[in-house]
Amino acid sequence: MRRVLLLLLLTFLGTSASCSTADAQETQPPFATKAKQAYLVESKTGTVLLAINENQDLPPASLAKLMTMEVVFSALKRGEITSDTTYTVSQNAWRTGGAPSGTTTMFAALNSQVRVEDLVKGVIVQNGNDACIILAEGISGSESEFAARMTARAKDLGLGRSTFGNATGLPSAESHTTVRDLVELSRHIHREYPEYYPIYSQPDFEWNKIFQRNKNPLMSLNLGVDGLGAGYAEGAGFALAASVERNGTRLFLAMGGLASDKERLEEARKVLEWGLSAFQTKVLFKQDEVIGQASVYGGTSRYVDLVAKEPVDIYLPTNNPDRLSARIVYRWPLRAPVSAGQDVGVLRISAGDRVIREVPLVANQAIGTGTLASRATDALLELMFFWL
Repeated sequence: MRRVLLLLLLTFLGTSASCSTADAQETQPPFATKAKQAYLVESKTGTVLLAINENQDLPPASLAKLMTMEVVFSALKRGEITSDTTYTVSQNAWRTGGAPSGTTTMFAALNSQVRVEDLVKGVIVQNGNDACIILAEGISGSESEFAARMTARAKDLGLGRSTFGNATGLPSAESHTTVRDLVELSRHIHREYPEYYPIYSQPDFEWNKIFQRNKNPLMSLNLGVDGLGAGYAEGAGFALAASVERNGTRLFLAMGGLASDKERLEEARKVLEWGLSAFQTKVLFKQDEVIGQASVYGGTSRYVDLVAKEPVDIYLPTNNPDRLSARIVYRWPLRAPVSAGQDVGVLRISAGDRVIREVPLVANQAIGTGTLASRATDALLELMFFWL
């Protein structure tokens, strides 16, 4: 139907169309990296540019703070707390994450009162473990209760492979995530909390008369990185979650299993430069343009046109692009009546063996219930189809 879309297959499935895009990832990645896990997505189109062991468990380390901040941002947005809400620095927060801990800290003084706004900056800019615990205890009563809330919130956001044992990312057997979940969480934070996201690129923050520069090492790459963070876990190596914007193109990257901080920076630069320079956006279908049809069982019409609610575009390599293919996937048979705008299935777009984008498809018109004779005919056709 389009030169860019080389093959469109209508696939009738008796199972849900919400299959994971990871199921069809090709064995060999399109770009070489030393990272053991990597996931790179172009934000506007949702096109997956790179996927290496993207669903493999790894400890989140300090990247758990992304989930900590999501819970805090959500509480702020809903009015559960305000930026001026104050919490007390407990003995536990001070010893576990503060000055005596020997870990990254905002140096909040024992028994002092700290505003939520300052604690948020302490977490994001200074990577402060004490700030995380103070927020957790203040919001939920204890860090363990807050960690349970983090895990529940992750599930609500569709991050089904992520669990959290604490708010800091300090070693915990209960804490697991994936680079795919980290990218989706990063995209969510950027999309849902535009008033707070700029804090991730704040260059420095001073608290308790101690000045600290932004602890995110990726800010030094001079690529346009404006968040999010980095972490290290013994046995799993160095990891990162990053967002970069250049000339209107925004990429989200998560990587893990890197051998050193130097290697983390080198590989992040290499992958992000590739993602920014080696691709271009192509529009496959305009908004509301008919993409294909789904067969309807027992309706006034045997077919319904399918459209997308937004333009269908993808982020393609500029040189030697992979052969594209696409399938319309939905639960068959689609039974009448069908309403206009009803969710029907997805358009699953692949480059080679990699699924790079899934786009929801809806019915373009209403299909009423057919006559008894037409329903009987459709029943016979359905029986013949499965018999064959």
